[in-house]
Amino acid sequence: MTQLLVITKAPVPGKSKTRLTPPCTPLQASTIAAAAVGDTLDVIRATPVTRRVVALDGAPGDLDLHDLVVVPQVEGDLGTRLAAAFADAMAGDGDLPTLLVGMDTPQISPGLLTDCLDRLVAAGPGHAALGVAPDGGWWALGVHSPDAAAVLPDVPMSRDDTAVNTRAALEAAGLTVLDLPVLTDVDHFPDALAVAELCPPTSRMRRVVAEVAATLPD
Repeated sequence: MTQLLVITKAPVPGKSKTRLTPPCTPLQASTIAAAAVGDTLDVIRATPVTRRVVALDGAPGDLDLHDLVVVPQVEGDLGTRLAAAFADAMAGDGDLPTLLVGMDTPQISPGLLTDCLDRLVAAGPGHAALGVAPDGGWWALGVHSPDAAAVLPDVPMSRDDTAVNTRAALEAAGLTVLDLPVLTDVDHFPDALAVAELCPPTSRMRRVVAEVAATLPD
């Protein structure tokens, strides 16, 4: 028995993927964000787990949230919101191994997420699983209890040492940290181009990024 948790913002022009602007317009950036969220949620639904939870910031709008449990994000900085998302998702099921991902890695697959969860389960309590990104952040965190995620509010987020500091905080809490595969996440437009190439040809991300790229000057 395992659980997947996604933390995401509802795509809104001017508030979503703002580091894509420039070269993208705010509308183009939010359209890419919507594509990334949509593809990510499709993968979550296709992964065989016991429960699927979305911690959502904002109104759902056009997001397809069928077959997903939706909880609102709390107020506060990212670390606070991440810790609260784990606590809400694991309430009543504190021993249900849970893997959190964001919406910045739509190239994930059901097979990848299953492998990550299998590693976390096999390692057992006392372990966490961390998937880092080349920019020094991280794209996935797996834990066996919400107490493990309680270290996150004290970790500075969105920096080039966030993954290093997250690992250190988890280890200081007595956890052994497993390494998950390294994945590029989408922060800037070159990232979007690289990630889109890793997505299936029929994906929203591949189509939308290509459409946006075609409108930009060489």
